[in-house]
Amino acid sequence: MESVFQILKKSKKSKARVSRLKTVHGVVNLPNFMPIATLGAVKSLTPEELKKIGVEIILSNTYHLFLRPGIAVIKKAGGLHKFMNWKGPILTDSGGYQIFSLSSKRKILEKGVEFSSEINGQKFFLTPEKAIEIQEGLGSDIAMVLDVCPAGKESYQEIKKAVRITFDWAKRAKKIKKGNRQLLFGIVQGGIFPDLRKKSAEEITRLNFDGYALGGFFVGEPALAKAMADETEKKTWQAMKRSIKFLPKEKPRYLMGAGKPEQIIRAVKLGVDLFDCVIPTRNARHGLLYVFKDIRHLKGEFYEGLHITNSRYIKDFKPIDKSCACYTCQNFTRAYLRHLFMSQEPLALRLVTIHNLYFYLSLMRTIRDNIKTGKL
Repeated sequence: MESVFQILKKSKKSKARVSRLKTVHGVVNLPNFMPIATLGAVKSLTPEELKKIGVEIILSNTYHLFLRPGIAVIKKAGGLHKFMNWKGPILTDSGGYQIFSLSSKRKILEKGVEFSSEINGQKFFLTPEKAIEIQEGLGSDIAMVLDVCPAGKESYQEIKKAVRITFDWAKRAKKIKKGNRQLLFGIVQGGIFPDLRKKSAEEITRLNFDGYALGGFFVGEPALAKAMADETEKKTWQAMKRSIKFLPKEKPRYLMGAGKPEQIIRAVKLGVDLFDCVIPTRNARHGLLYVFKDIRHLKGEFYEGLHITNSRYIKDFKPIDKSCACYTCQNFTRAYLRHLFMSQEPLALRLVTIHNLYFYLSLMRTIRDNIKTGKL
């Protein structure tokens, strides 16, 4: 039987690796990046446009789709793939992060999470079993277990409690999971505390999931003063390295929610395979575009941000990036894009989102090539 995860090339200079993950709806080349399709759509783009950009896998959210339109509607449509007409792989987040972000509207209990809908205030109770049931109804290629995602500023005792509950919920999720072809990933928590990261990683891997996610990073780690920022970041990366050390090499690793280009490269060197983040699409909608300084060399400040609403671009008839092969750069100028933004034309959002996602997918392709050639 062919393994769903196959390592093709390992770096001799770091823990980076090129691999492939086989899912029901296609193969994902790793390392790779997942655009966010929270409600079953990457904002402003069609599935065909995503395919042309080179997107191989997207992320949708269990929590939001559960609230609207509801799982019954999506099941009747034939599953999430048919509902949104996306033929490639989909990973569905369990909703743990959304529950964390709605701290004023939820209550974490041993059995699950009690929360109020942000749409109409209706109360729901989400259990680890219910999260699996919902994701099976969605028909995603990769499902995530329900976890407790504490803010990085929480105390040691609170994060220790989150680690314990996350493990208990993971056991319950694994027990109820049906033997279909949907992959199930466990989630490692533990904040920036190395001992808790070790404990969580060892416990979660004992359950033998199809893959493992690193949760709870870059969610408000304490940085009370500027002088503490460097030390805080150092502890974050140390904790991440600690987590990965106890994850099996023969399974894919997914860093949840970290998506700055420099973060991706650093995490790849530690052995991470899969990423997601709102950064490229959200920043596009605010007029911040990414430009490579030199795509061949992913060191130092290898890219820069271009604020397209800046007045300096009024008569700038160059593309966003002359070396970029995306539809936007091949057909439109900075001056035109600025005009669209200043006129509040919806087309602006589509065109700059295409560019930013193309930038990220180009970054991932270059990372894979650099690992293969021994540069990374």
